[in-house]
Amino acid sequence: MTDTETPNTRAGFVAFIGAPNAGKSTLVNRLTGTKVSIVTQKIQTTRFPVRGIAIEGDAQMVLVDTPGIFSPRRRLDRAMVASAWGGAEEADAVVHLIDARSHIASEGTSGTAADRRSAEDTETVIAALKQSGKQVILALNKIDGMRRDTLLKLSQDLFATGVYGEVYMISAETGDGVDDLKQRLARAMPEGPWLYPEDQSADVPMRVLAAEITREKLYLRVHEELPYAAAVETTAFEDKPDGSARIEQTVYVERDSQRPIILGKGGQTLKWIGQKAREELTVLLDRPVHLFITVKVDPRWQESRALYAQFGLDYDA
Repeated sequence: MTDTETPNTRAGFVAFIGAPNAGKSTLVNRLTGTKVSIVTQKIQTTRFPVRGIAIEGDAQMVLVDTPGIFSPRRRLDRAMVASAWGGAEEADAVVHLIDARSHIASEGTSGTAADRRSAEDTETVIAALKQSGKQVILALNKIDGMRRDTLLKLSQDLFATGVYGEVYMISAETGDGVDDLKQRLARAMPEGPWLYPEDQSADVPMRVLAAEITREKLYLRVHEELPYAAAVETTAFEDKPDGSARIEQTVYVERDSQRPIILGKGGQTLKWIGQKAREELTVLLDRPVHLFITVKVDPRWQESRALYAQFGLDYDA
């Protein structure tokens, strides 16, 4: 029990599912009011469920930002998708987040390959929900600047699939409509004591969060040149006597040609990545951080059981 427990408290889990790049991480960050999940322009950014913690009135919600659901091809893909569905099965409420703008674009001639792929992944989610018989909340995201009649038709078409109990139109980026969704999720939580202290905003091992922050900076800097072929592992995390933290990390890439991309000319790219990650970690930990990053080539890093264990993924999924 926590000091915040009262006879009327509620607490439970909310899972956010959807195609990659639907905006799940942005929404979790918005609901918690802090950064618990990394957000980049690359799809499939989230590789493991991140638990953010949000409070609305007497309700505490543990928000599970699941990896995007898509058609898996590699071992890592299968582990990520299995993790996403696992998060949904265990939740008290499930929100299916759809990128409304991308979904509409996929139906027209101006739609990109990414729009069509996102729509296909959404259909995969809907088919799985039909099979499970589970009704979920639909949230149409990225509605900024869209015509209301267009959004209404989209919501009606999706509602007709029979897998949604209700629909919310939101913008995770601006916060439009998010408060209404948050209040609805709070009402869905079962009665019981809060699961975490009131001032805690996330339940993520610091070693993992540190690795994710560095990976975010990596993709922010080299997203054009580097495909999804890199991972970051925190290999050491030491509390120093002077109160600072010493963090050692390894960036794994699959090919020799990818290492110079991350290093950059004269090591400048890696220096920028390390500086930005260190700055954010310093604020997050509220103490000085000494960050040391090395880059290693390992064609089989996606077969490493240790990396899967770090992120809580099932290697054998």
